[in-house]
Amino acid sequence: MPPFVALMFQAWGLAAVLMLVFWLIAVKSRNAGWVDVGWALGLAMCVWFYTFSTDGLALRHWLLALAVSLWALRLVNHLRVRFVTEGHEDRRYQKIRADWKTNQDFKFFFFFQFQALLIVILSTCWLPSMRNAQPSLHFLEIVGVLLWVIGFLGESIADHQLKSFKSKLSNRGKTCQEGLWKYSRHPNYFFEWLMWVAYAVFALASLGGWIALVSVVLMYYFLMHVSGVPMAEEQSLKSRGDEYRRYQSVTSVFFPMPVRE
Repeated sequence: MPPFVALMFQAWGLAAVLMLVFWLIAVKSRNAGWVDVGWALGLAMCVWFYTFSTDGLALRHWLLALAVSLWALRLVNHLRVRFVTEGHEDRRYQKIRADWKTNQDFKFFFFFQFQALLIVILSTCWLPSMRNAQPSLHFLEIVGVLLWVIGFLGESIADHQLKSFKSKLSNRGKTCQEGLWKYSRHPNYFFEWLMWVAYAVFALASLGGWIALVSVVLMYYFLMHVSGVPMAEEQSLKSRGDEYRRYQSVTSVFFPMPVRE
């Protein structure tokens, strides 16, 4: 078995065990939102596993490991605050429970394990760089680092702007159209995706780096067509109705763009 494939299977095993632990926590707490914590920590676990299992240039290892770890820590803290302030299961998972009706815990087990598989598939974008032994960074790798910084700061700023907007009593039931939210209905998702674009650009400097483009396409698909934008849009339409429809009519759904007149 090629070393590349062997590493993927080993990472899959680790991710499967991690998601089993978080499934048990979710069953006990009746909160499937723990899958998001497992998702973040699973990706961080994979990048550190690859870091200590490959022989590429240490600088590349540490750049990727620190980048993914910072992202994971920020997301886990964001989820922690949500768990504390909302005190209930995320509406996305409430909807899934309602749709499944019976044998929910059993079905969520496979849902969590699918996330483990997805974690490993996405994490392959880091392997070409991890195996690259070139003694200095390529121009594309420097561009990738800069793109990642933009993505990380952009997502952090978008989340902070939304949190600040919601904290004002006068904004209850209203749609945030301030800051980055004026130019995109989902700037947090856009900048999340931009970080995966950054990983791909970074990987293209290494042999076989094209495989990282798979992660970019998958993340775009999931954010735009599965668990990101569609669920957020559905909930916003239910809770804010015509106001949100007006927002939809003038504001780009994903890529930041000037407001339409």
